[in-house]
Amino acid sequence: MRYRSLLLAAASLTAFSATAQAQTTGAAGADDTNVEELVITGTRTAGRTRLDSLAPVDVVTAKTLQQRGSTELATALAATVPSINFPRPSNTDGTDSVRPAVLRGQGPDQTLVLVNGTRRHATALVNLNGSVGRGSAAVDLNAIPSVALERIEVLRDGAAAQYGSDAIAGVINLRLREASSGGGVTVTTGKYITSFDGLQTGQKQKRRDGVTKTVSGWQGLKLGSDGFLTLSAEYVDRGFTNRSDTDTRVTPQRVTSRFGDPEVEQVSFYANAGKPLGETWEAYGWYGYQQRDAEASATYRLPTDASQNIPSVYPNGYLPLITTDTEDATAAIGLRGELAGFKIDTNLVWGKNDLDFGVKNTINPSYGPTSPTSFQAGGLTYDQLVFGLDASRAFEVGLAGPLNVAFGVEARREGYKINAGEVASYARGTVSPSLAFGSRGFTGFTPSNVVDVDRDAVGVYLDLEGKLTEKLTGSAAVRYEDYSDFGTNTSWKLSGRYDFTDAFAIRGAASTGFRAPSLQQQYFTSTSILYINQTVGGVTTAVPFETGTYPSVSLVGRALGGKPLEAEKSENYSLGFVYHKGPFELTVDAYQIKVDNRIVLTETLTGSATAAPGTNARVIFDLLSPAGASAGRFFTNGVDTKTKGVDIVARYRITDEQAGNFDLTAAANINDFKVNRTPTTTVLPTPVTLFARQATLRFEEGTPRTKVSLQGDWSKGPWGATLRTTLYGDVLSPGTAADGSGDWYTGAQGIVDLEARYRFGQHTTVSIGADNLFDQYPAQVPPNLNTSGGNPWSSFSPFGFNGRFAYARLAVNW
Repeated sequence: MRYRSLLLAAASLTAFSATAQAQTTGAAGADDTNVEELVITGTRTAGRTRLDSLAPVDVVTAKTLQQRGSTELATALAATVPSINFPRPSNTDGTDSVRPAVLRGQGPDQTLVLVNGTRRHATALVNLNGSVGRGSAAVDLNAIPSVALERIEVLRDGAAAQYGSDAIAGVINLRLREASSGGGVTVTTGKYITSFDGLQTGQKQKRRDGVTKTVSGWQGLKLGSDGFLTLSAEYVDRGFTNRSDTDTRVTPQRVTSRFGDPEVEQVSFYANAGKPLGETWEAYGWYGYQQRDAEASATYRLPTDASQNIPSVYPNGYLPLITTDTEDATAAIGLRGELAGFKIDTNLVWGKNDLDFGVKNTINPSYGPTSPTSFQAGGLTYDQLVFGLDASRAFEVGLAGPLNVAFGVEARREGYKINAGEVASYARGTVSPSLAFGSRGFTGFTPSNVVDVDRDAVGVYLDLEGKLTEKLTGSAAVRYEDYSDFGTNTSWKLSGRYDFTDAFAIRGAASTGFRAPSLQQQYFTSTSILYINQTVGGVTTAVPFETGTYPSVSLVGRALGGKPLEAEKSENYSLGFVYHKGPFELTVDAYQIKVDNRIVLTETLTGSATAAPGTNARVIFDLLSPAGASAGRFFTNGVDTKTKGVDIVARYRITDEQAGNFDLTAAANINDFKVNRTPTTTVLPTPVTLFARQATLRFEEGTPRTKVSLQGDWSKGPWGATLRTTLYGDVLSPGTAADGSGDWYTGAQGIVDLEARYRFGQHTTVSIGADNLFDQYPAQVPPNLNTSGGNPWSSFSPFGFNGRFAYARLAVNW
């Protein structure tokens, strides 16, 4: 099947190239298809189009997002924009349900997400386990239903000087739907119909799971005689998937684990409104809410494991299930208009993300047979309040065109909280201290983990853009930010574009950027308690010691060399060209991104009371024992990275009376990521790296070096179809062994998606299709690295590991 998809991709690329070269063939009326899309991301000059921009901007419409089986926003966006990757990790606690996306191989928190041009709040979750984005707290793109969106603009260029912290890799601007009339309802249902070869027993594994039902709709209403109110809602019910192999450790042999997508039920609602106030002013605002209840699995506990199980409770062992209940809300109110010749836009935007963790089908072994089997494990909350004021005006200053002057201020307050779980989720019971304690699968947050912190930040910027000559357009921006916790930062950006002809132009930019340490990275704490025997005066007693993740400025963090976190700094350079003539367009943009002092989660440093004096283990124990701990990890600066890459996007449109309309797109991202420096300890006798081999390789090779997307959309009368082939480069899932014996690669793969549509009348469309039509999988984890059969696939696979998803969709619009 793999070769079939690769041949189809090659055929598609050949057909695309042949068509592009024969531009005059069948191109009657082609100019009518060359729709210029206005963009507002990356520029504050009105009327700038996607192809006239000084930096590359992808425009993804709501229609494009719908032409696939998955109704997840992040999944659909990653399938459309090659520079975006959205892996599907499993067995990674909360990250199973709040998955991060990455742009140009950078960290998930190094892409700024905007809604209607205003800063979107991040999730409260810190990604801690073995997944892409480990150590980051990013925006949850799936918290916004695609039905609420009109389009998405993806700026693939550093923009911290224009928008502030986080815009190192670029900006994703989500534009909410604006309509005073019309509406629609869409019902999508589908499931995975797949099979794979089990390596544990050599038997074919067939799966029919992940049944997904999505009902979404929107309605445009008049707000008075001249305003609008657009309401959007979505309901999703998605069953879990399981790609675990047979467990040969148990009798009878069977599948004991659950490795795949979590079970999810979620409800989303958005309201977006605008109302003119006189001739030049308009009031606007929006409200959004989502409730997501997800259930993922931890690892299976054997019935014979006395440290994890109580046989009288679970005679056949047990599989802990982790629940992550997420509540996400946002609200905004704003006013825009003209004052003294300036265009003014002022707004106040609030957002909050709240996660509550639970564990069921589990046990606290230290409580013995009387242990509860379900626990409330605590939760995380992040909230953000942003005030923005932007002003812009075009001045005639003797240049070839007006000079647009924009300036503004942004004031932000952020808050972060950790709430403790119920006592039994973390406490020690009355049974022998040698037994594990705390709820298995996910140990609850303890009272010592409780946090309630906030900070303020104020930023001001100046942005200039104009035509310096008839062919040369330039822009310059500078931004100053002042944070109440880590200090100040100044960023700048210079951009230029030279139009040799109406069809061909070169463009480039140089900028500096930054990302402020998040409150989650500064204050996240999660610990468990171990009992270590200590002998004092000839009496041996079991003494509790903590181990886990600590703030860098805590007693444990400072003892291990932790310091207050500083901002990440970046340098961005890009150079490319734009060519467009008639129905054909081509953009090529090369880039280089250097990030210094990147914030990462360190390795765990473990002490031992019985180690020889002067050894690292004994020194660590001596350093941490006064703080009541024996091991710890923390966030620290100190990783320097350098990324080189190129984005290529080609598009050709054909209008033919006999064959119909064709919209052909070929896009690629080539990305080379290198780690140039890692931090080491300064407090131990023998220096130890704080960012070891596995973590480094996850950065460098955890996302594909190449990703190519070939898509063709066809329509003729009531018929329509979409064929998409996505080629993913090889990805490494690294082990910890220095000799690489624990490494394996996912393999290069080609994934084909196909959808066919038919419109009944003017309002009803029926679609059927399949994502991953040929049921492709990444390479499996070797059996010697997966002895339980529970984790046969890598969470770093860029397209997941669920196989073929078949679906049907009914859409009614009015």
